[in-house]
Amino acid sequence: MAVQTRARQRPQRPQQSRGAKRGGNLVSVLINAALLIVLNIDPGWQAVPFLTPATAQVIGLVNLTLWAGIVANAVYLVAEPRWLRAVGDLVTLTISLITTVRILQVFPFAFHGSMGFWSVVVRVLLIVGIAGASIGILYSLGVLIRRAVGAGQ
Repeated sequence: MAVQTRARQRPQRPQQSRGAKRGGNLVSVLINAALLIVLNIDPGWQAVPFLTPATAQVIGLVNLTLWAGIVANAVYLVAEPRWLRAVGDLVTLTISLITTVRILQVFPFAFHGSMGFWSVVVRVLLIVGIAGASIGILYSLGVLIRRAVGAGQ
């Protein structure tokens, strides 16, 4: 009696159209550019009531994170092979991780009175962001390693 074996097939993920991906990349570029303008054109971040003067210690990293997102998404508008996306994600996620850790260290937020609970909420969200960026970095490294091993065969 012969036993039939089936090759394990990976479930197919629905593919986004190239136009939808490009649209998402364009929206990301526009949002990051708008944030750069809002945060840096006078009065900028100083006008946000819950940001403290300590924001000056992290605004450079925040700007770097936004610029990295703009550059990566602009590149993805032109070409998006999987390895390039992994490299872009690795760079942007690493910058984001460094920025988020620094924001958590400095914590340039002041929530007073009945809004005091937001301090805890923001800290939790920053920690979730750190975990998410770390997982994304590991995933991007995995994609690059698989591509490198696959290319070497």
